Amino acid sequence: MSVEEIRQTVDGVYRAESRRIFATLVRLIGDFDLAEEVLHEAFASAIEHWPQTGVPTNPRAWLVSTGRFKAIDAIRRRTRFDASIAAVGNRLEEIERSKSVREETEIEDDRLRLIFTCCHPALAPSTQIALTLREVCGLSTEDIASAFLSAPPTIAQRIVRGKAKIRDAKIPYQVPTLADLPDRIDSVLSVIYLVFNEGYSASSGTSLTRPDLSAEAIQLGRLLSELLPDSEVLGLHALMLLHESRRTARASPNGDLILLEDQDRSQWNQQQIAEGTALVGRALSSPQFGVYTLQASIAAVHAEAPSTAETDWAQIVALYDLLLRADPSPVVELNRAVAVAMRDGPASGLGLIEAILQRGDLVDYHLLHAARADLCRRLGKSAEARESYRRALSLAQQEPERRFLEKRLTELG
Repeated sequence: MSVEEIRQTVDGVYRAESRRIFATLVRLIGDFDLAEEVLHEAFASAIEHWPQTGVPTNPRAWLVSTGRFKAIDAIRRRTRFDASIAAVGNRLEEIERSKSVREETEIEDDRLRLIFTCCHPALAPSTQIALTLREVCGLSTEDIASAFLSAPPTIAQRIVRGKAKIRDAKIPYQVPTLADLPDRIDSVLSVIYLVFNEGYSASSGTSLTRPDLSAEAIQLGRLLSELLPDSEVLGLHALMLLHESRRTARASPNGDLILLEDQDRSQWNQQQIAEGTALVGRALSSPQFGVYTLQASIAAVHAEAPSTAETDWAQIVALYDLLLRADPSPVVELNRAVAVAMRDGPASGLGLIEAILQRGDLVDYHLLHAARADLCRRLGKSAEARESYRRALSLAQQEPERRFLEKRLTELG
């Protein structure tokens, strides 16, 4: 192979395998920054050596082994000047005498270990998200900052502090025990879903969605489903796929918001719908399932309906009843109220929304006021509809949503 062909091969291996290799190096070395450093040195060595030796049969094993030896050399050099890291050097001496690469399944487990480490409850949620996107997904600090409308130095500080916390608190680089798994998996799933939601419906800014973030979250969900097929893991993976299947139909070519009832369902991704509904079936067959599986079941009913009018709204309301028992929250109540309005008429749904407002819940949630405005509009209560649309507009921060609300206000005169 020519040098250019080798370079293209190395680039392909980097895109496909770099985060898996990084996860293994973190396990072997126990240091995020050094693992990242020797990861890039290993790929540089591949570009240098593979034109002479040929591409190895197992490129990932070669790169892990090369990175491990480079880490050993680096720490040996450092221990000459800094006795405080001698213990790390001793650890690497042990690694040097052990197998350089474990079995394939154990290498895959390394990625699972890395996710649980980055999402450890000792870390703040904002740090968990930043660390997961940086270390597990490989996004740059600038990309993470752009996605969450933060300054790059702020994100960089979170990542640095998170790594320091992992080091200083000696957070174990491992998958939790069965006894601890239920509590720990909730934290991981929450982080993944937060990343997905920011990609699927950006909290603010000029764009309705961030496809790159949604793709990263779905990739994490797929990885967890393969390595840890718990019912709620499957449920979250299904939920993300079913929502993602509608992405193309959710916005016009100029970026304007299109409501579910107005979407061209022929644009929905049938492959993602099929995969998502199959995962829902697997999750529901489990003896126990939770909120992600119930939300995915609701999304599956929408995905399988030919139109809004032909949607089984009674089934959706029944699923929301179950979800409200499992996760009693005002947002779930609001979603159920909208489903009741579709089943029983706008007056029924409006009464439920008014009850939420009277309790003082969600008064600053723009989607509640938008939903109230829509039901008032459908009931011919134009003055109340205008009032709620204006309130929603004052709270909305995403430009496509603001344009939609302004359009509704204009239509009402």
